[in-house]
Amino acid sequence: MAGFDENIVREYFELNGFFVRQLRKYLVQSRKKRVDEEIDLVVYNPSASRDGEQAGFQLFSADMGKIRRAIVVVKAWHTSRFTPAMLKSSSRIFDFLKKDVLNKAETYFSFGDIEVDSDAVDPREFIKILVLPGLPTNDPQRAESIELLKAQGIDGIITFSTILENLLRNVEVNHSYQKSDLLQLMRILKIYDMVKEPQMNLFN
Repeated sequence: MAGFDENIVREYFELNGFFVRQLRKYLVQSRKKRVDEEIDLVVYNPSASRDGEQAGFQLFSADMGKIRRAIVVVKAWHTSRFTPAMLKSSSRIFDFLKKDVLNKAETYFSFGDIEVDSDAVDPREFIKILVLPGLPTNDPQRAESIELLKAQGIDGIITFSTILENLLRNVEVNHSYQKSDLLQLMRILKIYDMVKEPQMNLFN
């Protein structure tokens, strides 16, 4: 069963035009994670150009059109920023970058009757994205964190603040989101002035 945080990220990618496959997880404490449980989402953007401009390392909503295929892992440790010390001590953060996991990812680009690219999918074409609460705001800790992530093979990061700001800005009070509890909750909060436009500056 997918967690709440993964659902937030799924809504974000779908809102930005991606097909999303959310991988099934099982909460079983007595066994090790299977290979296919290291990845949270596999996303595909049919409108992205193959030869388009490369996105930067820290990704924002304006960069979504530059991403064609990605595997996404969500680390929703909301009370912690990812510091160099945390990255060095928590090797499990990078389990999804193991070769057997990446090779498995190519089998996930099958969306029912939807044809996703006519040619074979090369795992090297996947952008490997980590969703996290945030990085240190000041150097040298921030620069060191980015270098550590890049050295492990991460291609890009998205912070939860970027995701939540984008969702809030795009939820319309005059539109019902009955199929999405998350978007419907955001809509209701906006209707009752619990979330105001100036408050969104807090996400910057």
